[in-house]
Amino acid sequence: MHLKKLFALLLAFALVAAACGSDDDEADDASASEASASESADASASEASASEPAESDDEAMEDDEAMEDEEATGEVDCAAPPLAADGVLTVATGNPVFEPWMVDDDPTNEQGFESALVYALAEEMGIAEVAWVRTGFDEAIAPGEKDYDFNIQQYSITEDRDEVVDFSDGYYQVEQAMVGAADGDLASAAALGDLTDAQLGAAIGTTSLDYVENVIEPSSVPLAFDDNAAAKSAFDAGQVDGIVFDLPTAYFITAVEIPEAAIIGVLPRVGEPEELGMLFAEGSPLVPCVNEALAALRDGGVIDALEDEWLNQGGSIPSLTE
Repeated sequence: MHLKKLFALLLAFALVAAACGSDDDEADDASASEASASESADASASEASASEPAESDDEAMEDDEAMEDEEATGEVDCAAPPLAADGVLTVATGNPVFEPWMVDDDPTNEQGFESALVYALAEEMGIAEVAWVRTGFDEAIAPGEKDYDFNIQQYSITEDRDEVVDFSDGYYQVEQAMVGAADGDLASAAALGDLTDAQLGAAIGTTSLDYVENVIEPSSVPLAFDDNAAAKSAFDAGQVDGIVFDLPTAYFITAVEIPEAAIIGVLPRVGEPEELGMLFAEGSPLVPCVNEALAALRDGGVIDALEDEWLNQGGSIPSLTE
């Protein structure tokens, strides 16, 4: 009787152990199935990712440039133009400034072509106050932020300059002129070839000096002057046969600063017309507003009237040929 009870008890334990083992196997099988499904899903995702072409560096750069272009083409409210100082048009010019561009070295008196143009521009833009600051010519061309809205001091618009600063539309088309002694060696010059053996000069950093070096190409190295006073000193000392200025400045130089000199001739234009533009910091949002105002002044005849008043002195000035 005792043995039967023991056998029955052992049989019961065996059945319980078998049942527990079955449950553990099923749990292990389920875990394995889940792991297999997860690995399969990861593999599918990897295959899908691999099948899609990755964005190249060029495409990413194009996307960045597109975003920048969209920002750059955002419209500017010219009814409330973005100024360096609220309600004030801050304008830089040279130190000193000369006629006929400005009078008495005073940009605030609205006398001279560029001074009068700035005040007409401010009125057209609805700006009541103009403030002036002074800069060196080369200083303003340097890249970087500016503490003024724009600079005006006979800056010719060139590709090299346009790489580091911005320009307005042109407000004056420039002609270059040769100044020399009325009875000197250049008095009979009729073409550029008649100038190559002369000692020539022009103001440093100007397109007048570029014209001497790259168009006339004289046999002697041209002299570069810091300002008109230095040019006058060189002329008086007989160090130079001819000096190149833009035509309006040549009129003033020969009438006031070097009255013993004369305009030998207007030099031929080479390539695209040379235009003066107002100079801005690169990316200035004010450029379209100034261009809009300039267009209105030109359409209204204001710019032509200012040219007649300050720049077009007439006279029978000969033109040299190429």
